[in-house]
Amino acid sequence: MLIRTENLSKTYQLDGIAVPALAEINLNIAEGEFISIMGPSGCGKSTLMHLLGCLDTPTEGSYWLGGELICRPANLPKIRREKIGFVFQTFNLLPRLSAIVNVEVPMVYCGIKPKQRRQRSSELLNLVGLSNRVNHLPNQLSGGERQRVAIARALANEPQIILADEPTGNLDSRSGEDILKLLEKLNRENKVTLIIVTHDEKVAGRAGRIVRMLDGRIV
Repeated sequence: MLIRTENLSKTYQLDGIAVPALAEINLNIAEGEFISIMGPSGCGKSTLMHLLGCLDTPTEGSYWLGGELICRPANLPKIRREKIGFVFQTFNLLPRLSAIVNVEVPMVYCGIKPKQRRQRSSELLNLVGLSNRVNHLPNQLSGGERQRVAIARALANEPQIILADEPTGNLDSRSGEDILKLLEKLNRENKVTLIIVTHDEKVAGRAGRIVRMLDGRIV
């Protein structure tokens, strides 16, 4: 298993009151699998994504990634840089940087030399169908194009996993379909493990397996 959790739980403190967000999540995800995590707003799916993506740490329980027990907060940034790519609903592109420079950003933090960064960024933008838009700023791109840049950026450091949080939520139906097809292709041809968090039944149905959540638990 690429991902394994055991009794993973998360509780937040709000004004001194303990608010449970996740309770005893036991989940196995194989390398190369495409799964969707689905449930209503507030069910804990985004919290689970944050834990799987090493953006946060659990209150209780254990998380193994690639056979390694993830337990030290100091190691999380390195794990994120090297093993995980993120795609967000709001794209999160840097507005003053061109498409190709946005894709380069994760590689800067890994110490990759400028010439190599530029070459790989160009290859990735070509992969997502944007070879003619490399020098455009985000505000010069459509929503679907911005999401393609975000996907190219997520692939910059050759991650084992792509975590996509509502990747079609801000797109029209045609652009959303194009993005889903692209993610499916990356999963199928590049063998990237793909985890999509969504509340949309049609999006969830594209996955090989649906994990349904309610009130912080897998149901």
